[in-house]
Amino acid sequence: MTPTGRPRSLTDVVLERLRYGIVSGRFRLGELLSERILAEQFGVSKSPVREALGQLRLEGLVRIVPQRGAFVFTLSSDGVRQLCEFRRTLEKTSFTLAFARDPAALADSLQRCVTEMEQARAAGDQRRYLDLDSAYHKASFDLCGNHYIADAYALHAGKIAALRTHLSTKPLHIEKSFVEHGEMAMAVATHDLASVLAILDRHIGRSEMTYEAGVADIGAADQAPIVPPKRGRRPKGKTEV
Repeated sequence: MTPTGRPRSLTDVVLERLRYGIVSGRFRLGELLSERILAEQFGVSKSPVREALGQLRLEGLVRIVPQRGAFVFTLSSDGVRQLCEFRRTLEKTSFTLAFARDPAALADSLQRCVTEMEQARAAGDQRRYLDLDSAYHKASFDLCGNHYIADAYALHAGKIAALRTHLSTKPLHIEKSFVEHGEMAMAVATHDLASVLAILDRHIGRSEMTYEAGVADIGAADQAPIVPPKRGRRPKGKTEV
């Protein structure tokens, strides 16, 4: 590997692990992300950490405040509303296109996710369940045949997944969400696009109401709370320089 390629490779590794740390809730909403501490944890210099934080800022997962540092994102109720509007617009479009272009592949992908989600629930593996939930919603974008739409969703998929993790503390929401996933998969399999879109609208709308009801514990987006990073949380598979 050439010297010029090495920093980019390290940045990609740090980016992936930081992104998943936020999505999985390992880094709390509003938490301060210290470049120095993260560099020590990952066994890299501060440069790839800084580059990774810059990319996460573009994805909306990190907020960088001059003279204060980088923070895991927070959302106001208005921010939640806008994100759900964004989801409705893109997911309805992606489902419609995927349904028109390859309904069999879409039905198979969704049902496979539902089956594995049920297995994860039975095993009590909540992290696996939530990762499958994200995969379920990504399926229509993978099959929609329009990379502009898929890329637009991918840029914000991390934030959507992080809020999905936040909602996982509400068992009733998860139960209803799982039922709706199965209903949508069945509607695709029976070629009932109208039902798919109606269920999807209800699915995202209920998430919006649940988010807004708990927005006080999501955080205040217009402030920069300094939440000290937890020390001693070395990521698995530490990357050495």
